[in-house]
Amino acid sequence: MQRAQAVAQQIGFSVEGQSVGGGSDGNFTAALGIPTLDGLGATGAGIHARHEHIIIADIASRTALVAGLMLGENHVAG
Repeated sequence: MQRAQAVAQQIGFSVEGQSVGGGSDGNFTAALGIPTLDGLGATGAGIHARHEHIIIADIASRTALVAGLMLGENHVAG
């Protein structure tokens, strides 16, 4: 989580932790007490509903976050 927060800060936004329900495979590791980063995909609302949508303006920053996590925060262009 700290690494995700550092990468996000370099990109120009913040990432906060929270515990939520849902059907993610991350629930299995989280239930075992293993810290789990999940929800790194597109932001949006209305999951599985007629009004489901993503926020197009967030795609680049979310992609940069995942890339930064893979490469390390020192490789993220500010």
